[in-house]
Amino acid sequence: MNHFFSSLFVGAMLLAGCQSSPPKESGTFREGELVELIQLDPTIHLDIRYATTNNFMHRPVYTQPRAFLQRPAAEALARVNRTVRAHGYGLLVFDGYRPWAVTKLFWDSASAAERKIEFVANPRKGSKHNRGCAVDLSLFDLKTGREVEMPSVYDEFSERAFAAYAGGPAEARARRELLRAAMEAEGFAVLKEEWWHFDYRDWRQYHILNVPFERLGQ
Repeated sequence: MNHFFSSLFVGAMLLAGCQSSPPKESGTFREGELVELIQLDPTIHLDIRYATTNNFMHRPVYTQPRAFLQRPAAEALARVNRTVRAHGYGLLVFDGYRPWAVTKLFWDSASAAERKIEFVANPRKGSKHNRGCAVDLSLFDLKTGREVEMPSVYDEFSERAFAAYAGGPAEARARRELLRAAMEAEGFAVLKEEWWHFDYRDWRQYHILNVPFERLGQ
């Protein structure tokens, strides 16, 4: 990790204040295995916004543009990719596993309204992203390689982001529903406030993690 990105991660930890580590959990959990998505299926495209300035924070908060999921979720996502390819699309992944410190950074930076609508996760509970069982994604056109139009853009904090939003172009809603149907068929559930966010059914079986990307896949 270079000094710039090391400073970002340390800064996220400092912003966590008195809660500088993930919440303690009790119970029985599965041994996790975070799998890098493009290693499992190289035809999945990545647009890891949090490794760039093109996100609601307007600065990079990830050290590397990579995406991971727990193996069962990653394998399910690969099957989803095969399903949507039959319709002329491919999966475009914005985010997968997210270290807990980044979730805390998002919470501390969010407005009261954004917290109330649950556009950001409460770090006291942890995020399903922290467990490696949530993915943010859209579709790209196989012919052009370009991201398709959806009812809203990624990380738009408005009613257009809601999974049941009835406005916007009919074609955009149809693509949103295609993605949702393919994801639900493989055990994912959409977040009602965000059409792009899907949680894998077994998320409760995994611990909240705070491992930076550079320690994964080595």
